[in-house]
Amino acid sequence: MRPNWELKNCCHHEQVVFLITISVCTVVILALWRTVLLKPFKLVTVFLHEASHAIACKLTCGHVEGIQVHVDEGGSTQTRGGIYWFILPAGYLGSSLWGMLFILASTNLLTARIAAGCLLVALVIVLFVAKNWTLRGLCIGFIVFLGVVWLLQETTKVRILRYVIMFIGVMNSLFSVYDFFDNSPDIYDDLISRRIHTGDAEKFAEVSLLQWGLISLLFLSGAMYPGLVILS
Repeated sequence: MRPNWELKNCCHHEQVVFLITISVCTVVILALWRTVLLKPFKLVTVFLHEASHAIACKLTCGHVEGIQVHVDEGGSTQTRGGIYWFILPAGYLGSSLWGMLFILASTNLLTARIAAGCLLVALVIVLFVAKNWTLRGLCIGFIVFLGVVWLLQETTKVRILRYVIMFIGVMNSLFSVYDFFDNSPDIYDDLISRRIHTGDAEKFAEVSLLQWGLISLLFLSGAMYPGLVILS
């Protein structure tokens, strides 16, 4: 039997909450982007961006020599081998895809737990292969943070795991949008040190300044429709 992705009913309470929460997350993220309050989440977004480069490298039979995330919100992925033009766009595409998956996972407590569990496993693995202390500290901090949120979810009435997962998802979805339209190198100086000596945004801006922002918005919109269908 084929899954039915037709949206037949909209919008009941859970669907309204879903849409409002995404809207609130978007406003909060854009309003507070340059503040220290979002720095941990921004560093996690950079981590997932760099992890996407690394995954693309491995998928094209390359070798990942190291991943770094810096306190100034920059990051680098050192690779050897692999397909260059597959690895290069994987950062922003990966951010958009992670964002969509986290947003969809937030529609259900079980899938939110799975998403949190997968992120925890990834953080533990990277903790032992990280090349700098910023990334190690980030891994330890978010392992503790997600552990506390999960514990509160299971033992108290403070049930925010789904909203934390959604916030991370929206943050990833907006990453390239803000990076392009802010047009500031201080946000994210993205390097793949083996071959790429300028940021992803600068490289691909030569092709289209709006490309990655539009792709990210497409992924974000693409997450909202199936999210509404799931909740229906």
